[in-house]
Amino acid sequence: MTCVRWPAAGAPAGLPALLSLLALLSGGTASTASAGASSDMSSLASVAVAAPRPASRGGSRSYPVVIAHRGACAYRPEHTLPSYRMAIAMGADLLEPDLVSTKDHVLVARHENEISQTTDVARHPEFAARRTTKVIDGRTLTGWFTEDFTLAELRTLRAVERLPALRPGSAAFDGLASVATFKEIVALAKRSGVGVYAETKHPGYFASIGLPLEGPLLATLGRYGWRERADPVWIESFETANLRALRHRTRLRLVQLLEAAGAPRDLVTKGDRRTYRDLATPGGLAEIATYADAVGVPTDLVRPVDRHGRLGAPTPLVADAHRQDLDIHVWTVRPENAYLPAPFRLGDPAAPGYASAHGDVAGWLRTLYGLGVDGVFSDDPGVARQVRDEVVRGAGLVHGASGTDGSPAETPDEEEGANAQASGGGAFYARAAGEGGPSAQASGEGGPVAGRRRQAAPVRPAPPRPPGAARPRSSPRRGA
Repeated sequence: MTCVRWPAAGAPAGLPALLSLLALLSGGTASTASAGASSDMSSLASVAVAAPRPASRGGSRSYPVVIAHRGACAYRPEHTLPSYRMAIAMGADLLEPDLVSTKDHVLVARHENEISQTTDVARHPEFAARRTTKVIDGRTLTGWFTEDFTLAELRTLRAVERLPALRPGSAAFDGLASVATFKEIVALAKRSGVGVYAETKHPGYFASIGLPLEGPLLATLGRYGWRERADPVWIESFETANLRALRHRTRLRLVQLLEAAGAPRDLVTKGDRRTYRDLATPGGLAEIATYADAVGVPTDLVRPVDRHGRLGAPTPLVADAHRQDLDIHVWTVRPENAYLPAPFRLGDPAAPGYASAHGDVAGWLRTLYGLGVDGVFSDDPGVARQVRDEVVRGAGLVHGASGTDGSPAETPDEEEGANAQASGGGAFYARAAGEGGPSAQASGEGGPVAGRRRQAAPVRPAPPRPPGAARPRSSPRRGA
């Protein structure tokens, strides 16, 4: 273990409300206070950080990647080009879209193929008759589905915030962006010097209706020159069958996603009784290692949290995955109190807006990075990047030189106008320093700890972006 010391954790994303992103970008001072505050934090906190793994899979990366979960979706409607542009400016290494298909077999980015919660489709009378009920992976859903629309028809819709009560600041940007295609996201990533981390959503279902996702996915990546294991690309799935098939079709890296409960749909369909928990055992990980390069797991599987929000002891999953030469990426770190373990929540639980207020997400990230994970999915990639860089500097690591630094060479789409985020990354680093929260050593007992208000950090240029490239494999995957 390497002992890293840094200033006590504030809440870089601890904004008292989500109504104004401009306050965040200008580096104002947050004033969120901890309930039950009784003393100031000390100016320094010691945090134990797992020593980085030796490079073993190509490139120079030996530190965690920051995965922009659906873009910077804490601040813009998810899966939109403005959300991905903001993520790039914040310093994300990889853009993460969930991919579904249109009727004319074009891959688009949506949380689900049912789009009533993420677009304004219900306001379009011309599509009222398309509302229907389907069974998708065992769930009965009623609404509008991407596979019933051509791309041209989807382009007439506008994206909206999926969680408007929790993220009113993002909801202020409803209606400003259309549904983005995978091609547009890859083109943006390529121009901006970042990679992509693409999820095949319901791959078995889409294959069953004659719209398999894998062909268009690989074709689009190949069109932009991404075909090799060393390229900054990851392909993820909650199912196992399409990853096994992909292993024979591509050298790009594959990620087996796991849940804390349930089982992969393809295993359920064929009567295989194994669950996600079974796949997370040493034996399950050994099998995953025959076709995948990484596992993507919920944070609960590496640091459990009980129903009261209390943290449990770390599990051996990180070490177990590394023994199989698998990277391990954790999902999803969100800044709001509603999604944080109790020790990292800030504010008065009885106050209006407590659930949507930003807590000490930096402290939670330090805890996760300290476990030795290889990547983090984050709805706020800016704070994930900032904390990652603190860990990198504290551990004495050196950034790879092959990444593209600075602002994306990108002109906003006409439809997004002035609302598109195409500025450089430096401004996004001026995070508001909020009330001090717990250190990464916080136990699961008790609530948040009060801290001393600190001045906002000065604007500084972002350090060189990690390349997100693969590390050389110690042995090739079977079927690769």
